[in-house]
Amino acid sequence: MGNLETRFKLTLHYDGSAFHGWQVQPGQPTVQGALEAVVSRLTGEHRTVLGAGRTDTGVHATGQVAAVTMPSTWTAPELIRSLNAMLPRTIWVRDARAVGDGFDPRREAILRSYRYRVGTAPHAASPFHRRWCWPLCRALDLDAAARAASLLVGEHDFRAFAKTGQPQRGYACRVSAAGWRPWSDEGVVFEISANRFLHRMVRYLAGTMVDIALKRRREEDMSQLLLSGETRRVTPPTGTTTSPARVSTSPARLTTSPPAPAQGLCLTRVEYPKHATVASTVPDM
Repeated sequence: MGNLETRFKLTLHYDGSAFHGWQVQPGQPTVQGALEAVVSRLTGEHRTVLGAGRTDTGVHATGQVAAVTMPSTWTAPELIRSLNAMLPRTIWVRDARAVGDGFDPRREAILRSYRYRVGTAPHAASPFHRRWCWPLCRALDLDAAARAASLLVGEHDFRAFAKTGQPQRGYACRVSAAGWRPWSDEGVVFEISANRFLHRMVRYLAGTMVDIALKRRREEDMSQLLLSGETRRVTPPTGTTTSPARVSTSPARLTTSPPAPAQGLCLTRVEYPKHATVASTVPDM
């Protein structure tokens, strides 16, 4: 007798303008809420849809990954067609595939990538552009922004760039790629990939680097802010039994710039080890 249920990995696009983020919130439209409402209609019961990342209000995605368990009568093509027929037009399921029963899109992710768009051209203020970028409409020193971004690669403590703390998991993130590039004739794009991200980390990074590129703050601030999470040991006075203290090595009161606006940010990709997405059954025959 075969498995009575199949777990599916979904790859999603959505326009975050219409939602108060990914996670279900009572009385508020969210991406997770919209998906679970449709799945409930398809199955006749509530089923949780887990996401790889909890994008904030106004943040978009072209590579969000989610997982849902459906009755085994469902195939991936049927699920894609049904979801896309019933979801609001602001959400689109690009792909669905069967995976192992235990697949967890958040815990098993090994790399996440984000893109942040800044509109520097005057026409970035157009309603056909401003919904998906920061319509700054000012020229930036792209070389200065690129130098700041190059400092991010590697493992660093990013607590200075986090809105809320995660003391139980720590603040270290391993950035594998970070850089700025031109964006057609609209402006510039910041792209970053890392094993994990802290709350609003990309937006704080983008806001700080834009200020550097506008000459509103020193380029050295980026390295100092990265050092602000690191600590050094201070030996207590001779004859005491107090444990060595830990103090910040960064200058006092140095803070990031305000976070860049949410509408410029997009989750573009979530990657997994190959074994995590291998199906335990083959339901798509």
